Amino acid sequence: MHEEMRTFGYLCPKCGKTVMAARSIFALAASNAVVECDCGESRLHVAFDGEKYLITVPCGICGGEHTAVCPPERILQGATALGCSETKQFCCFIGDEGTVEKHLRELAIVAEKEKQQQDEGEEAFVDNVIMYEVLSELKDIASRPHGITCSCGSDAYGMEIRRSAVDLICRTCGAKLRIPAATDRDLDDLCCHLKLVIPGKA
Repeated sequence: MHEEMRTFGYLCPKCGKTVMAARSIFALAASNAVVECDCGESRLHVAFDGEKYLITVPCGICGGEHTAVCPPERILQGATALGCSETKQFCCFIGDEGTVEKHLRELAIVAEKEKQQQDEGEEAFVDNVIMYEVLSELKDIASRPHGITCSCGSDAYGMEIRRSAVDLICRTCGAKLRIPAATDRDLDDLCCHLKLVIPGKA
């Protein structure tokens, strides 16, 4: 009989690496489990008192530690995420390996951005959500045949991301097209375009 496994994942607040480990459902019901980071500086604890699970998670977002009490079905079935009470971000994922790995990758990106913002002492973007949506829309436009071109005839371009805009720069003539990325209106305007043309220096 194949033994069912559950994967636990979190982001180490000390070294910043993603930590993942699988435990069998049988082991989780029989005894406490510990998932430790390779750096030895953080560990996730899972304890079962016969009725519910007590999970202590090191938080890679705020640097603290969070404790969650969960019923067995939340831990042993489907996928679940535990949140950081400080930032309202998810800081721990439990489920099948693929799901946990995907969410952990996204969490590592979020944590890196938070860290950069703290280092800079300001928000990286005027509105993070709008910026992500604008970048996603630009990716869609770029994926179409000749989606982003320059009027000089080139379709080679680079992208510079700023606080409230994205600059598309023609690699051939150096011309620039600024795409505002700070408000809902900016996003709506961009969504109207199937293609974008950089006004070249031809």
